[in-house]
Amino acid sequence: MEEFHKVRRLPPYVFEQVNRLKASARAAGADIIDLGMGNPDLPTPQSIVDKLCEVVQDPRTHRYSSSKGIPGLRRAQAAYYARRFGVKLNPETQVVATLGSKEGFANMAQAITAPGDVVLCPNPTYPIHAFGFLMAGGVIRSISVEPDESFFPPLERAVKHSIPKPLALILNYPSNPTAQVATLDFYKDVIAFAKKHDIIVLSDLAYSEIYFDDVPPPSVLEVPGAIDVTVEFTSMSKTFSMPGWRMGFAVGNERLIAALTRVKSYLDYGAFTPIQVAATQALNGDGSDIAEVRNVYKRRRDVMVDSFGKAGFEVPPPPATMFAWAKIPEKFRHLGSLEFSKLLVEKADVAVAPGIGFGEQGDDYVRLALVENEHRIRQAARNIKRFLSTADETMHNVVSLNAHR
Repeated sequence: MEEFHKVRRLPPYVFEQVNRLKASARAAGADIIDLGMGNPDLPTPQSIVDKLCEVVQDPRTHRYSSSKGIPGLRRAQAAYYARRFGVKLNPETQVVATLGSKEGFANMAQAITAPGDVVLCPNPTYPIHAFGFLMAGGVIRSISVEPDESFFPPLERAVKHSIPKPLALILNYPSNPTAQVATLDFYKDVIAFAKKHDIIVLSDLAYSEIYFDDVPPPSVLEVPGAIDVTVEFTSMSKTFSMPGWRMGFAVGNERLIAALTRVKSYLDYGAFTPIQVAATQALNGDGSDIAEVRNVYKRRRDVMVDSFGKAGFEVPPPPATMFAWAKIPEKFRHLGSLEFSKLLVEKADVAVAPGIGFGEQGDDYVRLALVENEHRIRQAARNIKRFLSTADETMHNVVSLNAHR
């Protein structure tokens, strides 16, 4: 039978091919070191877990919750933005809780997109940034991911040549997958461009607290007047090691937040109330939990950069996020990122995320997640070194060198 219309618009999920190979290898007894999925392995801080356990004992919290988030949670998020970014938000009209930033992005796309609307999206980028709008009937026009002067000429061309004029521009800094960080001056230029051309700005700031060079990444909402055209999405998944809790936020322009809130009111009842209360406590904390998470990822980053470099696989040190974005070793680059990722599973017992899964501009790269401990990262480096040193003798048994590229 023919695929449904919206399903046809989605390309094959390339990560699934690596996942299948990984599962098959594990079923055969292989010890796969998984640096693929950005799934934090650190436990949620105990104080947050304790608050959940306390509140869940109250049967009144077992009923449907508020789709936009309980008032205390929205106030806590507004207070966080005031402390961290110096941005004042009205928790009643400019903050809505989401089931993680991914759900917020997808439902914002549903709320604002008409069939054929053009959205400017970085390439490579996190898949929901593009596919959320594709599923909503929009059209994606790829732009640069580099947060510098090269970012703007493609924007000007897009405004000049796109019919209809672009509806929205997506930002993602610190970037998943490239780990690049934007400056406040860059954001000022973006907001000036967006206001000049009447374009909505949607910023994914999920990694605002995972940075390593003592320079906290800014929020685009720090730019004076940015709130006139901007909504920003954040997540507690990485900041507080709460990925399975599914807790995030959208904040910013009242009209856009109202549209998202209305769509969500038809689709969900919000996160379980005890989760929202525990998240409130986390946001109102002293920041020590965040600092510890940051330090763990920094240590892992340093071990990965050092050990992988010694293994012959150069990994540039990411300034932020829980990922490294590494170019495929030159002798394998013609294979493309998917085939190289498969090779690492088969020959090195290491799983990574193929760059092609984040857009065609990522096909020379793989993304490495810092979700294994330092010992396991060093083991991954040893496995990769062994593979690289023997590849000339073993490659013919794995994949044709006359690859798809």
